[in-house]
Amino acid sequence: MKKNLLLSLLFINSVAVFAQAKDEQIFKEIYKSALTNSKCYSWLDHLSNDIGSRLSGSAGAEKAVQYTKQQMETLGFDKVYLQEVMVPKWVRGEKETAYIQDNSTKIKVPICALGGSIATPKNGLTAEVIEVHSFEELKTLGVDKIKGKIVFYNRPMDNAAIESFEAYSGANNQRYAGAKEASKMGAVATIVRSMNLRLDDFPHTGAQSYGDIPKSQYIPTAAISTNGAELLSKTLKSNPKLKFYFKQSCLQFDDVLSYNVVGEIKGSEHPENIMVVGGHLDSWDLADGSHDDGAGVVQSMEVMNTFNNINYKPKNTLRVVLFMNEENGLRGGSKYEELSLANKENHIFALESDSGGFTPRGFSLECDDANFAKIAGWKNVFEPYLIHSFVKGHAGSDIGPLTGQTLVKAGLKPDSQRYFDYHHAANDTFDAVDKRELELGAGTMAALLYMIDQNGIVKQNP
Repeated sequence: MKKNLLLSLLFINSVAVFAQAKDEQIFKEIYKSALTNSKCYSWLDHLSNDIGSRLSGSAGAEKAVQYTKQQMETLGFDKVYLQEVMVPKWVRGEKETAYIQDNSTKIKVPICALGGSIATPKNGLTAEVIEVHSFEELKTLGVDKIKGKIVFYNRPMDNAAIESFEAYSGANNQRYAGAKEASKMGAVATIVRSMNLRLDDFPHTGAQSYGDIPKSQYIPTAAISTNGAELLSKTLKSNPKLKFYFKQSCLQFDDVLSYNVVGEIKGSEHPENIMVVGGHLDSWDLADGSHDDGAGVVQSMEVMNTFNNINYKPKNTLRVVLFMNEENGLRGGSKYEELSLANKENHIFALESDSGGFTPRGFSLECDDANFAKIAGWKNVFEPYLIHSFVKGHAGSDIGPLTGQTLVKAGLKPDSQRYFDYHHAANDTFDAVDKRELELGAGTMAALLYMIDQNGIVKQNP
């Protein structure tokens, strides 16, 4: 009896050793392909430098749809197709202008309209400024002190936070809902400190929402660069009665037709099980969005190219999905889930890259404890490639709407320290992306998809 048990244990151990040796070999092939035979950097070059910004509803977004569809048609998918989705069309208009009016002195500062904002009057808007750091402070000041003024939200991202996305989460509500809250108090406009950890002269745009307030109460809202915010705050301390002038000419149009781009290869053993990897094809309009999220788009496409290069055929169905309208509506992710439910599809895994093309460190996982333990148990295979961080947390906005009886979601987790230097700003350009870091991210994504495909997920009991 003891002999049989010992033999069984030896057999199990030898199988585990063999499996790990196989995985280690495949990882070597994956990373070699990503670093020596990838196409992602040249794809990003075209998206960034030949197409440029890709805000939903724009000509650039449409060109990006057609370009990525054409490129995916060369990668050996069983089918490449477009999913129709109606998206918002917001146009920035002329470049914004702004200055601090300190008595007779006018000091220009860099601003940009926030996405979805209304325009100022044709000749601009001038008013006194009141600085606040939270919605609670706004309400404490009350209508009497806010009415007729420009509310200046100046809560910085927390520089003490090691994880920069944590710092972002602690500050971005003033950008997203600041105009709505200030309008309720009678403000005529809002200016918001850019979501950026460093001091520079780049204003950072981003989505904002008026929520459910009547359109008659919409007020213009803009971001000011961090240097501009520091200057405005300092000048306010010496002259609380100073005035601020800004002018923007943005417009909101009716929704227009756009598309998610999807490439699919049927699984060789379990075609009914679907694995998704993707990023969002749209970007803000101030730059070409190379980090946000051109990097995620081309890394997702590169997963399929890598599998081709190493002759790996997935057991489960693999879909590369390039989502439209993450930045100002999330319509692409929502439409994908709507169609998935209508078609009664079974998604087992979804991986998103939307944190920039920086050096990969690991993954942020949305799953139950059993699946987290299983994936974290693969650390020893990933560690030679400096992938060590497996944490529970937000996986991605586009895969956020996706549901399933047992569904594991993951977000690529690159080093985050430089991400908000570029996020939604005019310097998010191709030259800010390092080729090797981008390729390492693509290889890391392919490696995780391989492990999920080979080992499956832990299914919940019915």
